Amino acid sequence: MRIVFMGTPDFSKTVLKTLCENGNTPIAVVTGADKPAGRGYNLMQSAVKKYALEQKIEVMQPEKLSDPIFFEKLSSFDPDVIIVVAYGKILPESVLNLPKYGCINAHASLLPMYRGAAPMQRAIMDGKSETGVTIMKMDKGLDTGDMILTLKTAISDEDNFETVHDRLSKLSGEGVINVLKLLEKGEATFTAQDEKKATYAEKISKSDEIINFYRTAKEISCQIRALTPFPFAYCMFNGKKLKITKADVLSDFDAKGKNPGEIISVNKNGITVATGKGALLITEVFPESKRRMNVCDFINGAKIRQGDILISANY
Repeated sequence: MRIVFMGTPDFSKTVLKTLCENGNTPIAVVTGADKPAGRGYNLMQSAVKKYALEQKIEVMQPEKLSDPIFFEKLSSFDPDVIIVVAYGKILPESVLNLPKYGCINAHASLLPMYRGAAPMQRAIMDGKSETGVTIMKMDKGLDTGDMILTLKTAISDEDNFETVHDRLSKLSGEGVINVLKLLEKGEATFTAQDEKKATYAEKISKSDEIINFYRTAKEISCQIRALTPFPFAYCMFNGKKLKITKADVLSDFDAKGKNPGEIISVNKNGITVATGKGALLITEVFPESKRRMNVCDFINGAKIRQGDILISANY
């Protein structure tokens, strides 16, 4: 097959790498523009671009997909299929209709649930026990195309965004390889999504990062795991941001008479804090202007004690 690949971040790179390692090296890659990063604001290449250049695959970085020059170049490759994974831009119909087999997208959710920008984070944040990857044929809607293949994975209480991200990127690569084989054999089946079950995973906002201790311990734990290792969930302590990166749920803990956010105990096991229901045992933090650390190191330096209050920034 003549494949063009479209993608930008690490998630996409894993799928591209899987394609290359399984004899499906694309003839070209389309990726996002180089972006300034770091203190020096030096232009940084996307993860997909770096890998594509290492593999000597031609790279295109159009500012607009509607650019006639770009479309002419894309058409010259005469692609059988375009694989799209977290590219970051809406494809115009001219591109969707170009390949023989259409544009195939790997979306990190069990569609039609969690269409949109942040499906992995939202599934964890909502306390779901399962997620997965859907390989679909793209149409002009947002993640609304007919489904070809679905692969599932459990979400455990130990999972965070990083572990789910890494697992789903590998599943996406496996799924895309399987779908290419089905398309080539003429055995792919296309199933319409049930619009009645559709939900939308909005992009993570600044307000999503703020811990509200009036919520239940379970809800806060899901929030922390969904936002680790980026951008993190945080509260305020002594006027500074305190990002919480690991916390265990103490659902049966009797926090009666304690205010949400009040520290119940401080010891080598962690910091126990009251919530709207149950308590959290905080075991790892990322204090403002410091490194990520286990809670014992934080306790030694912060002089935190029983009765102190962790404050929700917007309450």
